[in-house]
Amino acid sequence: MEAATTRIVPGSGVCTLINVFTVAPERQAELMKLLEEATEEVMRHQPGFISANIHRGLDGNRVANYAQWASREHFEAMLRDPTAQVHMRAAAALAEKFEPHLYEVVSTHAHG
Repeated sequence: MEAATTRIVPGSGVCTLINVFTVAPERQAELMKLLEEATEEVMRHQPGFISANIHRGLDGNRVANYAQWASREHFEAMLRDPTAQVHMRAAAALAEKFEPHLYEVVSTHAHG
């Protein structure tokens, strides 16, 4: 899998999706694999896709996807794509719950 380039920059106009999935611990790895495959096979080829970052919850019950899109319109167009819908339904079927929300970066802070 290619490395995603994620730059978190306030005021960039980038639309950020943070989707937190609640999953049974025995299905966490399966969900992560499905999200990785969906990203490589479909999402990264969608217009406006910038990056996706899959996070494994250390509690075993969560998987988070931090994805960046060029605009809200690009993200919404992806939601209407039939191929993307197949992958989204598969991820939803593995999860007990999922909470997708869109954000914009307001500020960033770093040590030093």
